[in-house]
Amino acid sequence: MKFPTTFTLQQVAEIINSDYVGDADFPVMGMNEIHVVTHGDIVFVDHPKYYDKALSSKATIVLINKKVDCPKGKALLISDDPFRDFNKLTLYFKPFVPSERAISNTSKIGVNTIVQPNVFIGNNVQIGDNCIIHANVSIYDNCIIGNGVTIHSGTVLGADAFYYKKRPEGFDKLRSGGRVVLEDNVDLGALCTIDRGVTGDTRIGEGTKIDNQVHVGHDTVVGKKCLIASQTGIAGCVIIEDEVTLWGQVGTNSGITIGAKAVIMGQTGVTKSVEGGKSYFGTPIEESREKLKQLAYVKKIPDLIKKLENK
Repeated sequence: MKFPTTFTLQQVAEIINSDYVGDADFPVMGMNEIHVVTHGDIVFVDHPKYYDKALSSKATIVLINKKVDCPKGKALLISDDPFRDFNKLTLYFKPFVPSERAISNTSKIGVNTIVQPNVFIGNNVQIGDNCIIHANVSIYDNCIIGNGVTIHSGTVLGADAFYYKKRPEGFDKLRSGGRVVLEDNVDLGALCTIDRGVTGDTRIGEGTKIDNQVHVGHDTVVGKKCLIASQTGIAGCVIIEDEVTLWGQVGTNSGITIGAKAVIMGQTGVTKSVEGGKSYFGTPIEESREKLKQLAYVKKIPDLIKKLENK
């Protein structure tokens, strides 16, 4: 998430009431999670296990809960609770603004786009030309929808990320300030849920077709011309490259990559990153030919046991 204008380190420190290390005028241009940070961004870290990763990342401002040596060319924001203060910044720069009508006055809808009854379109939504938005679709604030997109009834774009920190009093939500972006000629079936990014975009690539009852988690990027069948659940921060096929009831771990033109057979649990151009099956995931061989061998076990007993 980029800020509307460049802030100084001192200005950001005042927003969250924190100390800082670095020049008071050090430029701060945005904030992001570690997998999408760029120069000028704030990243937060609150566990020693990840200090080095955060300090060596592309982020130039690190929101951290310990005074450490500041890397050259970077700045630190010192906080007793970086998770809380990252949330403060999200709410400051992307506050929730209630909508006063079903289709916000700040939304933009393209030429020849059809919006059926009972659709909700939030603030600052952009919808391209020649789209069909069927009844009872909800499109939350700041979503971007390209040309020639079809969205079927009951689908929700832009719900919050499922991302929580466990505290003694309960679960504390990491606030979502990102967007959902659908590129041109995407089709979404009925009752799909596409969560927005925490600070970045959840993106569905051009020409991708998604069946009914599919969930796509926060900050996931789905490539171009993918096919995703019914009841698939894709976790957050997943990268699905171009022309991947996911058949029904596939589930994935977060933070993995599925290579281009991979085929994931039904009910597979994608527990790790996999190469493109191959077919996969099973939980834990393996190449489908290898997994089917193993299943064939398993079927032979009773006969082998009988032979051993008869000796």
